[in-house]
Amino acid sequence: MVERTVFIHLPGETEAVPAGRLNLIEQGTQVQASTFAYGRRYVARANAVPVDPVALDLLPAQNDRPRLPPAGLALFGALRDATPDAWGRRVIENRLRAPPNGLPESVYLDHAGPHRAGALDVRETPTSPRNHSSLPSALDLQHLLDAAARIEQGEPVPAHLEVFFAGGPSVGGARPKAVISADGHEWIAKLPARSDPFNVPLIEYATLELAREAGLRVPPLRIETLADNRQVMLIQRFDREPVQRGIARKHMVSALTLLALPEQASPDSSYAAIADAIGQYGVSGQIAADREELFARMVFNILVSNDDDHLRNHAFLFDPHSQGWRLSPLYDVVPKPQVAQERVLHLSVGPQGRLARLDYAMAGAGRFGLLPPRAAGVIDRIVRVVREWRGRFESSGVPAADCDRVATAFRRAREIGMQAVERWRDG
Repeated sequence: MVERTVFIHLPGETEAVPAGRLNLIEQGTQVQASTFAYGRRYVARANAVPVDPVALDLLPAQNDRPRLPPAGLALFGALRDATPDAWGRRVIENRLRAPPNGLPESVYLDHAGPHRAGALDVRETPTSPRNHSSLPSALDLQHLLDAAARIEQGEPVPAHLEVFFAGGPSVGGARPKAVISADGHEWIAKLPARSDPFNVPLIEYATLELAREAGLRVPPLRIETLADNRQVMLIQRFDREPVQRGIARKHMVSALTLLALPEQASPDSSYAAIADAIGQYGVSGQIAADREELFARMVFNILVSNDDDHLRNHAFLFDPHSQGWRLSPLYDVVPKPQVAQERVLHLSVGPQGRLARLDYAMAGAGRFGLLPPRAAGVIDRIVRVVREWRGRFESSGVPAADCDRVATAFRRAREIGMQAVERWRDG
């Protein structure tokens, strides 16, 4: 059995406090089971925050008792969200000279570093000091790219480059990325990869700016062009907040956690299930707004063929004032060029399943709390912006050649059920 202490950064605070004890039973590289028990001093705090919204709510009668993950999961969802995903694991494996996915989960938890997603931290004991590490800046992006290329190729990172990942890997995802500091904020630097078929950082930047034009909530973005003309997209971290004494962290979990599902069940889930979770865990007075925002994001993903919309690419931030969870700003949206007439998203869009059609989205709008005329208005708003995508991409600096490479990702609304939408909009 492996025992660890889970720390949490409480709202507005720059130092973490111990929240409770995590016990892991591992067999080889896999977690077989786990338990968590809150510490009595933690639950006595007036500003204590639940570590996991589904399984670890703050109930006075159970707070000091060991509890199990929900729905037969081996590990609590909130701890799974604080564990590195694919790229973060490659960084740790490179540093420890280990094969891909060749380490126990507890090792990934231990080495995730202070810049992991959300407000949680994992340390060996309640008195273990935090891992201090300074972040690289935008001036270091060329070095970050050199280090990332070595990690991609499975080559050891030289000592003079290792410092750029010494604070632990960035938040999850399969693509190369790192956390940097700029202008008093923390940013995720999305780096180009060797196998990219087009300028992915620039295309993602342009797509997110297109989403912003369509009225979706998008974090601040920047594009940095390096001396060799490679480009890096910077997206400001929405799970970090500058305060007077430094940077505070916001508690964040994925939709996978709110739905208490294992990773492999994500393709069998739906946007409507996330909307249901918003109804259960969301902030009173903001539930309707978050459901409509989620519906609008689904429509946007349909129109740009973003099928990387799995449950870990939808996140929620804890609101300490209302003690509820708000849908985070949008992230990880990249068009996927393809020639097939029929397209599917990762998640189901309506009663007919995963087929990416506007009439199918319209058919499921009731689960988002939307009456048909309102849903039709949301769809129409996004269609009007996305159909001008090429001009907006060019305004974002995307060359014509890269526009051509992604053009097949963008759908013509009338070919995917817009007529059904217009009947409600015009009726």
